Amino acid sequence: MPAKNATARKALVVIPTYNEIDNIGKLLEELLSSYSGNLHVLIVDDNSPDGTADLVKKKKKETARLHLIERPGKMGLGTAYIEGFRYGLEEGYERIIEMDADYSHDPAMIKDMLEKAETADLVIGSRYTGNVVNVVNWPLNRLILSKTASYYTRFITGLPVADPTGGYKCFRSDVLRALDLTRVRSQGYSFQIEMNYRVWKKGFIIEEVPIVFTDRTVGQSKMSRKNIIEAVWRVWWLRIMSFLRLL
Repeated sequence: MPAKNATARKALVVIPTYNEIDNIGKLLEELLSSYSGNLHVLIVDDNSPDGTADLVKKKKKETARLHLIERPGKMGLGTAYIEGFRYGLEEGYERIIEMDADYSHDPAMIKDMLEKAETADLVIGSRYTGNVVNVVNWPLNRLILSKTASYYTRFITGLPVADPTGGYKCFRSDVLRALDLTRVRSQGYSFQIEMNYRVWKKGFIIEEVPIVFTDRTVGQSKMSRKNIIEAVWRVWWLRIMSFLRLL
């Protein structure tokens, strides 16, 4: 269980979903049973044809700690998180966590992230702390792509983060309030990079905690070639916009 000072903070876990019916039920049960009443969960579902939202609605009847936003169709990972962030800020949550629905992010690590967020403004669950690679079940080409993206991002932007493309994070709410979320347009890898970069350029404290990332065993990855191409040019856009003081 999280430390007393961490659980005293009202926290919201934002989970975007599209066709995650095989994962979401078990994940919700684990999150809601493992943590205190101060941790709530928000599902942002993009009209999953497999009935993901219907399952969440059934779960909602059992607890007031579960929330659901239904969107009309696939609108992108970045916009799902932004919508979740806005909900969290409007509802007064002090910590807002983003994580995947496919069990690639271990729910038990929320404990460490909340504790670290007592002194850091943004906590990143990192797959690549030090010289260690904590990834399970990834094919070699996927690992090479991810590590290359991390090196490339750090080289172009100067971002002092070992795992800039990771999607398991905990934000302090005042950090998100300080950002202009209306200007964040990225998706996929580049959404994670852009959020990290904007937080860093605002002068907030970013820290990483080591996690073990396990590739999904059920369902299909949502990462597309378009997301990868976007990440390649987005880092240059961030660097240029920063140089022109337009971020």
